[in-house]
Amino acid sequence: MIGRWIAPLALALFAALLAWHVTLANFPQVLMRLAIGRVTQAGGENRMAHAPLVTAKSRAIVRPSPDLLYSSCPFDLKRGPVLVQVPAIPAAYWSLSVFDERTDTAFVRNGREAPGGVRVALLAAGQTAPAGYAPVRVDGRRGIALVRVLIDRTRPFAVIDAARRQASCRAAR
Repeated sequence: MIGRWIAPLALALFAALLAWHVTLANFPQVLMRLAIGRVTQAGGENRMAHAPLVTAKSRAIVRPSPDLLYSSCPFDLKRGPVLVQVPAIPAAYWSLSVFDERTDTAFVRNGREAPGGVRVALLAAGQTAPAGYAPVRVDGRRGIALVRVLIDRTRPFAVIDAARRQASCRAAR
């Protein structure tokens, strides 16, 4: 009697393990596609969108921190490199993070590491950075560049926000 069930149980276990593996392998890309879609609605592809101050209703992707200002650029490298520039921001902390289409971090710099700002060229395989831009290789062709700025309550908000809004993202052409 038990012998009759061994083959079907083994097949069911194999199918379950295969489905689990396929789900784990593809879940990051599905999440990033959803995130890119939501962020793209805010400002378009290969453009920096500067989000307003966080409120209780701010939930584009995840629960944002009310102590941070966010700017984001969903990018697509199919037509060539994308250039991202972040000026020095007069805040206690700011950072630029670049995430690829599998949600892996491709690049991170903050104001302490780059006190004069950051100029990077996001590149897919076979692309080269223009002069004056640090190359950042990204797996795949899509992702999100995210600028986060800590709101410094001891400095005028308008000055911090104006500097943050100078951050840009554009196709290299």
